Amino acid sequence: MAESPNRYSAVSLTLHWLIAALVLAQVILVNMHEAEEGPDPFIGWHKAVGITILVLTLVRLGWRISNPAPALPAAMASWEKFVARATQVGLYVLMIGLPLTGWLASSAAGRDISYFGLFDWPLLPVGGGREVAGQFMDVHELAVKALWVLLVLHIGGALKHQFIDKDNVLHRMLPIVPIPRK
Repeated sequence: MAESPNRYSAVSLTLHWLIAALVLAQVILVNMHEAEEGPDPFIGWHKAVGITILVLTLVRLGWRISNPAPALPAAMASWEKFVARATQVGLYVLMIGLPLTGWLASSAAGRDISYFGLFDWPLLPVGGGREVAGQFMDVHELAVKALWVLLVLHIGGALKHQFIDKDNVLHRMLPIVPIPRK
């Protein structure tokens, strides 16, 4: 069965929701890390999930370049199209930048990154010790705040399209959502 030009491909859908689930897992892992007293396995898992998000986002970006997204609804205002595109670009930047800053921080501090106990992910050739690692972590934490803002815009926009505009935008990425009736 051919993909509809008004829907995202199965590959795009799978990557989108897998990355979304991994981002949610990151929130849970950070909260568990902050609540932990004593030995902490959660930060190791956080790093491995972050590397996974980085790799999947690069795959998704490559897929997106070779398989463009469906066109936005013609009835959307120009400013809405701009905000939608800027939010999507920002999310891609953060899904690459957040894992990179974490990777850079671990590398600067000389802290190994175990990929779910399977192998050690290679550290980047940066030094500087704890001070430089702290600077990368400051950027990492600032990027997390930017991520929250973009997620609110992204989810809020999807809900607006579903319940106010009723223009089928949410159905394109979440096929279980029925096409709204006007």
